[in-house]
Amino acid sequence: MSHGPRSGLAAVSSALLAMSRHLEVRDVLKTIVASARELLDAQYAALGVPDDHGGFAQFVVDGVSEEQWKAIGPLPRQHGILAAMLHEARAERLADVRQDPRFEGWPSAHPDLVDFLGLPIRDGDEVIGALFLANKNCPKPEGSCGFTADDEELLGILAQHAAIALTNARLYERSRELTIAEERSRLAHELHDAVSQKLFSLRLTAQAAARLVDRDPSRAKGELQQVAALAAEAADELRAAVVELRPAALDEDGLVATLRTQVQVLDRAHSARVTFAGRGVKALPPSQEEAVLRVAQEALHNALRHSGADHVDVTLDRRGSGAVLRVTDDGSGFDPQAVRRAGRHLGLVSMRDRASGAGGTLTVESAPGKGTTIEMEVPGG
Repeated sequence: MSHGPRSGLAAVSSALLAMSRHLEVRDVLKTIVASARELLDAQYAALGVPDDHGGFAQFVVDGVSEEQWKAIGPLPRQHGILAAMLHEARAERLADVRQDPRFEGWPSAHPDLVDFLGLPIRDGDEVIGALFLANKNCPKPEGSCGFTADDEELLGILAQHAAIALTNARLYERSRELTIAEERSRLAHELHDAVSQKLFSLRLTAQAAARLVDRDPSRAKGELQQVAALAAEAADELRAAVVELRPAALDEDGLVATLRTQVQVLDRAHSARVTFAGRGVKALPPSQEEAVLRVAQEALHNALRHSGADHVDVTLDRRGSGAVLRVTDDGSGFDPQAVRRAGRHLGLVSMRDRASGAGGTLTVESAPGKGTTIEMEVPGG
């Protein structure tokens, strides 16, 4: 096999173990790509998971900085060599990908790729991804490919194990989704039993008070006191239900991992590029962690559903003993004052209430055509 910086059985074993160590799909994809690039000593590596609409649900790269990736633009479509690997399901080893008749160019900020090795990732008869490398770090005689048949064989071994790791990660995520759905169903039944009965009693008692108010004011007063008691009980039941709705993932995984997972899911589900970075954040009091998560969810919902953004970046940074959340998009933006005057500000009010309820602050920076930044700071414990 080719003698890159980490060739040999130990390096292959290390790469395969690294793949099996992760449960989240995007973490698995990143590990596969990084392992392939290092083992085969290539300048660039990428892995694309196709969607059902001629594009990619996920596309992970290694060897390209975050700034370069942002400059490149939207995810690629299934065309050219990528389409050949996905639809014809065969390996491609080329001396110069630019000279292939199927080559259709790339964005101006895209790195220049020359020699190329790619192959599909299969789960049985289904092609679930395309893994490729470019620019082998070795001397290349004129017109020849730096990648060898041995490299192709090694990448084939990685692809087989990548299929297993990717399938296992997908099964894990589906099992978590089912658990969440079951929990929601259970809470819905509890809300129905506990709260709706209280509200039904509240309605009947209020109707009785209305009938008595003219002919027996003293009894009507008693009924109204009962209305107040029932309303208080219903409010207590609702508050208890809301407390129980604290996301289980926060308790299991912590705020950073929960935010990262939710951003990864949204990145797969939307055409916009959604990224997350968490730096040095320590555990916060539970009420603050939940408030940060809820504000992030609301801000992401607004950015992805209403702003038309191409990129949405979520960061969570440590500040003293607390943390600062930022959700920034490059969408259409808005005039916060105009939105407030028009009454279309329930999302912003909800976010501010959550921030202040957790002892924190929330600021909104936006202008028409200039995107939006939502920033929330909480003090920590």
